Amino acid sequence: MKKTTNFSLLLFLFSISPLLVNAQSEYRQIDHYLELIRQEYSGANAMRTADFVSEQWRLPGNPGFDTSIYYVMQLLEQAGFVLQEKAGPGEMSYRLESYPMSAPAWQPLDAQLVIKGENEPLLKFSTNRNMISINSFSTPEEGLTAEVIYLPNCDEADLQSIDVKGKIVMSDCNSWQLFSQAVLKAGAVGVLPYYVPSYNQPENYPNSIPFTRIPFNSDQQSWAINLSYAARQRLLKALEKGPVELKVTIRTQFRAAEELALIAEIPGEELPEERFVFSAHVQEPGANDNASGVGALAEMARVAGLLRKKGQIKPARTITFLWGDEIRATRRYIQQDEKRAMGIRWGMSLDMVGEDTEKTGGSFLIEKMPDPSAIWTRGADEHTEWGAGQVSRDQFNPHYFNNIIEAICRRQALHNGWKVKTNPFEGGSDHQPFLDAGIPGLLLWHFTDVFYHTDADRIDKVSATTLANVGASALTSALLLCNGTTETALDVLEITDEAAHNRLKAELALSETQLNQGATVGKEKEILESWIDWYSGALAKVTDIPVQDADADLQKEIDRKVRKIRKWENKVDKTLK
Repeated sequence: MKKTTNFSLLLFLFSISPLLVNAQSEYRQIDHYLELIRQEYSGANAMRTADFVSEQWRLPGNPGFDTSIYYVMQLLEQAGFVLQEKAGPGEMSYRLESYPMSAPAWQPLDAQLVIKGENEPLLKFSTNRNMISINSFSTPEEGLTAEVIYLPNCDEADLQSIDVKGKIVMSDCNSWQLFSQAVLKAGAVGVLPYYVPSYNQPENYPNSIPFTRIPFNSDQQSWAINLSYAARQRLLKALEKGPVELKVTIRTQFRAAEELALIAEIPGEELPEERFVFSAHVQEPGANDNASGVGALAEMARVAGLLRKKGQIKPARTITFLWGDEIRATRRYIQQDEKRAMGIRWGMSLDMVGEDTEKTGGSFLIEKMPDPSAIWTRGADEHTEWGAGQVSRDQFNPHYFNNIIEAICRRQALHNGWKVKTNPFEGGSDHQPFLDAGIPGLLLWHFTDVFYHTDADRIDKVSATTLANVGASALTSALLLCNGTTETALDVLEITDEAAHNRLKAELALSETQLNQGATVGKEKEILESWIDWYSGALAKVTDIPVQDADADLQKEIDRKVRKIRKWENKVDKTLK
């Protein structure tokens, strides 16, 4: 990202990082919960679950997905969670839900590509498990052999000018587009798409293949095989010498199935209808994405259950753990019960949470719920290569959630040097359904990962230490906010207030620099005013933490801090002229 600040200003910004954590009293509860969890949370346990799940090729309804769900269900039973229909009042429980699917579930079994006349396969499933595009059908058992036609740009006009019927079309574009044009419209027998994003660094990792999807079409019953960079180069060299025929052998399986979702709960003792909801999606074939989230959340549920049985925690509100299909399972959980949805106070997505950053190149990130940095991204804020989401001011739901989660993660970082960063809202995971429903929601994840969505995302890229850092921090957030005490409300208030003033100092300094570089006063005031509004609203929301109505002293302190934030309006007017 191109920065407009000078070096001294950047030093200033980092020196007043909103959550430079110290030993002030508002961190005592956070430290208490972190220490409790650290004594019990096993990164090795989370790693074992991630390892098991990562070996399954997971899509809703297929054997890999279902096996992963049942594995976690067994872990819940071992931890003392009881099947909901057998659970007594106040018992920790779980339930398995199933839902009809609009199309058959798909499972890859085996595949191989061989250039006619050569012995060494161009690709084989045993080493490239993403080579078969989702929804591809099997070839005849003995395979099929056809000529390869290379069309570099996937141009529909080129397809119309060349007879590709009965042939295999190779092109540098995504599988869905190529399949739709070459197979469904032009009659090709199958396609070889090559589409590897630059952040996957294909020239450095030439054998990686991202997983892809083609339209389900039971009439054509055709297929797409994704090429790695190395396979593409080898095939191009062969084509330079003349016509090339490929033998393609594919085995896949379709079956009628239902989509499973697993929900576990530790009921609250005072307000069980209110809850903190964690969501970790099961589908996708990778280890970090998202076997790591499944493993981290399973271990969080075990530890929370153990602490409750020991009497070391007594959450006033319910803590819910959800495993299912990304976005859809979370959205369904929110939408299928209006009364339940009204009680969801906070939502958190665990997605790609276990990375060994030395191997993947990714950074641990807290993706914030939409705040002004999602619109005006500047200073120390940066978007990832995923890219900015579409955000406007009317989508803001000012809240303390961003700052308290960052504070907790940074307290854990003090324990072992874990590197914690944030990014403005971008969307695309299980935090989105919470936000769409007006519920505070954020994402814990890693990016940019050179192995993201590729078949190189295996368990050797996952770190037990990272799983423990994320798991301890995430579970602490639920235990803290669900305890429902005025003490917690005051702590959150202090942390949010400190973050507010530090943010406003940094933004005002940035605006002064921008004015010197030709920005307009009106634009800079709009940015500052949006932050003032954000934090005024965030501080006011602290009243939702105590299980009882906010007492007069808490409300008085909130009002006092909001007035101090509002005084920044005068400072902005005086400074920006």
